[in-house]
Amino acid sequence: MNDFNTSSQVCSKRSVALASFERPIRAVVIGASGGIGNALVWALAQNNKVKCVQALSRAPITQNQLSVQSDIVDLGNENSIAASANRVANRIGEIDLIIVASGFLHDGSDFQPEKSLRALNTETLQRAFTINTIGPLLVAKHFLPLLNRESKSVFAALSARVGSIEDNRLGGWYGYRASKAALNMSIRNLAIELTRTHPFAICLALHPGTVDTKLSRPFARSVRHASLHDPVSCANNLLDVIDTVSLKNTGGFYAYDGTQIPY
Repeated sequence: MNDFNTSSQVCSKRSVALASFERPIRAVVIGASGGIGNALVWALAQNNKVKCVQALSRAPITQNQLSVQSDIVDLGNENSIAASANRVANRIGEIDLIIVASGFLHDGSDFQPEKSLRALNTETLQRAFTINTIGPLLVAKHFLPLLNRESKSVFAALSARVGSIEDNRLGGWYGYRASKAALNMSIRNLAIELTRTHPFAICLALHPGTVDTKLSRPFARSVRHASLHDPVSCANNLLDVIDTVSLKNTGGFYAYDGTQIPY
């Protein structure tokens, strides 16, 4: 799992062919109303290798692509996730690509990343783990059985570099860091279990970089302009990584440029 590596330069110049998938792709994007999720939906919808896209979010997204179908899912409600999985299965059958693009860092007002222990409170911590860890795990519970068993399929969840325990040099952001670290461990667990039933399936934790979305905008002023990505470029970079990985990379944690991040 340690020898996959590409560069951001390669990712940005090479079109996302998704050629590593052997058949037309049936894709599911969860968190489709967010900045990155929405960009992923449209990037997939415009790709000739993609047969259809199920765009799932708390509220339906506006769409005018015949290959895109919008539906509702609430990551804080397992019944909603199970019902959504059943509807997707009835509509498209097997799935080749699942991307969980949801995430919670702040809500723009009351809930903000903690700078110290004094800022911790139960409600914020529970919300961070519900959206960043528990939700993706329950998605895996109900959607992974639908994965194609005959050829390459991918389950990817957006993590964050700040969820790396080894890479933590600054502290703070307790709920976000801890919930993303828990997500990373969950991805490793899923990768191990999935090999027993889906021999060609790959599980990934992906760091999208700092992207110009509502989630990261309040903190973007501290990021160099060259390091701030627009959602479209981010989506293409993530799909490029997904296209490049193989079974030897399953359970890994990778950045948008293909470099591996330590857990």
